[in-house]
Amino acid sequence: DGMNVLFIVVDDLRPILGCYGDKLVKSPNIDQLAAQSMVFSNAYAQQAVCAPSRVSFLTGRRPDTTRLYDFYSYWRVHAGNYSTMPQYFKENGYVTLSVGKVFHPGVSSNYSDDYPYSWSIPPFHPSAEKYENDKTCRGKDGKLYANLVCPVNVTEMPGGTLPDIQSTEEAIRLLNIMKTNRQKFFLAVGYHKPHIPLRYPQEFLKLYPLENITLAPDPWVPKKLPSVAYNPWTDIRERDDVKALNVSFPYGSLPDDFQRQIRQSYYAAVSYLDVQVGLLLSALDNVGLSNNTIVVFTADHGWSLGEHGEWAKYSNFDVATRVPLMFYVPGMTTFPVSQGARVFPYLNPFSQIGGSAPQGQSKKVVELVSVFPTLAELAGLQVPPACPETSFGVVLCTEGTSIVHYFNVSEEKVEEGKEGCDDTDRCFIEEPVAFSQYPRPADTPQWNSDKPKLKDIRIMGYSMRTTDYRYTVWVQFDPSNFSADFEDVHAGELYMMETDPNQDYNIYNNTSHGWLL
Repeated sequence: DGMNVLFIVVDDLRPILGCYGDKLVKSPNIDQLAAQSMVFSNAYAQQAVCAPSRVSFLTGRRPDTTRLYDFYSYWRVHAGNYSTMPQYFKENGYVTLSVGKVFHPGVSSNYSDDYPYSWSIPPFHPSAEKYENDKTCRGKDGKLYANLVCPVNVTEMPGGTLPDIQSTEEAIRLLNIMKTNRQKFFLAVGYHKPHIPLRYPQEFLKLYPLENITLAPDPWVPKKLPSVAYNPWTDIRERDDVKALNVSFPYGSLPDDFQRQIRQSYYAAVSYLDVQVGLLLSALDNVGLSNNTIVVFTADHGWSLGEHGEWAKYSNFDVATRVPLMFYVPGMTTFPVSQGARVFPYLNPFSQIGGSAPQGQSKKVVELVSVFPTLAELAGLQVPPACPETSFGVVLCTEGTSIVHYFNVSEEKVEEGKEGCDDTDRCFIEEPVAFSQYPRPADTPQWNSDKPKLKDIRIMGYSMRTTDYRYTVWVQFDPSNFSADFEDVHAGELYMMETDPNQDYNIYNNTSHGWLL
C-alpha cells in the first residue's frame, strides 16, 4: 500500500552529469537513473548555501519564512513550528530514516537533525566525517596537509574509509532491514562529495587526464558585475594548498594550472559519488524494492568552478543556484519490470562508454521548495495546502507547488487553463519563475561576504530566473525585523539567456531594457 521513498541529496553538486549533457564527466549510474526518471533541466535552489537551502526544501518554505540565511538558528524556535517533508511522511505511517548529511548538522537542525520530529530513529552520521578537514592530504613533499585538492589512498585514511562509503553501507543495511520488516519507508541519504575538501579515492583521477580539463568558459570577473554580487570564495582560501598561492583578496585569480586541478578534482569527486549512488540503487534492486520505491535525486545547490572569477557557492548565478533534480516513479516514469529483473544494475565508470538519455525531460523552470508537495502527490498523500502570505503560525503548508503536472505534458503543448489553481493571485498566469536570494554584509567584498551572520546582513540580493532571463536586485535589509526595502536598491543585474547563457554581460543599466524591468 503506497510507494517507498528513497531521497538522495548531494552536497554542492551542480548538474555536471552525462544526463545533463556534460561530455567530459563519467556518471553512468546517475545517468541510468535519469534514463528512467523525469529529469528537470531548470531546477534552482532558494539560497546557495547548505543550511538555508536544506531547511527551505525540507520544510517547503522560502528562506524569508524559515528566517535562516546563515547556520545559527533553528526554525521551530526562531520562525515557526513548521512540519518537514520527512515528518509529514512519518505522520502518514512511514518509517523515516536519515543517513549522512540530510539536514545541515548543528544549531539549524537543533543538534539532532530535527529528531524526533522528522525521523523514526536517530539519524546516522558516518564516523569518518570528523576527519574531513584534518590534514589527510599527502603533499609532494610527503607531508600531510589540509588541502582543497585532496585525492587520497583510502587505506591510509583514519578507519580505512571515507564518509560517503560509510553512508552507502549504512543505507544498504537499512534497506535490508526494511525489506524484512515490510514497512513503508522514507529513506533520505545525504552524500558529502563534491563538497570541499575535494577528498576522494585517488584512482578517480585516472578518469580525467589533466590535458582534457579546460578552464571555465568565462574565468574573469565580468566588467559590469556589481561588487555586492561577487562572492570572494573565502572558504577555499583557507585551505593549505590555496593559501600557499597567496592570491590577492578579493579579485586576484588563481593560476590557470591550479584552476584546472580544482576542476579535475571536482569531476573526479562526482565520479566517486556516482559509484556510491550506483551501489545504493543496485542494492534497491537486490532487495526487490525498485518496483515500488520512488527515487528522488537532487542537490542543495551548485558550485562555481571558476566562472566569473568565482569559486564555491554563495551567489545568485546559475552555476551556484542550479541543481540536478529527477524523479523515478515506477509505473509512471517507467514501465514496471517483471519480478526479479534489474532496474539499476551497477555500472563501473572505469569501463562505461557513452551515457543514456533521460526518460523524460522538462525544461520548465522549477524550484527545490516544490519538492515537498511534489513528493507528497507522487506518494498518494494529500498535498500540503499552499501557505497564506504570512505563514509563521501555520504548521503545515508549502510555498512551493507540486510539479507533477509537468511529468506527462509534452513540451510543445501549451498548457491550457491554470493547472489546479483556484486563487488567481497565486497562479503563474505567464510562466514559471524560480526565486533565489543571497545576503551580503556590505556593498563591497568582505571576509564575511560569503557567509554573513544574521546580525551582519545589510543587503539581500533577490533573484528571479525564467526561461529568458535572470534578474537580481540587491536591496537594503534590516536583520532585526527581517525586512527588505525594495525602494532602496543598491545594485541590479539582468542577463538575457538567449544571447548570454553564462551570465557575463549585465545589462541592468541599459535603458533599452527599462520596459522589461
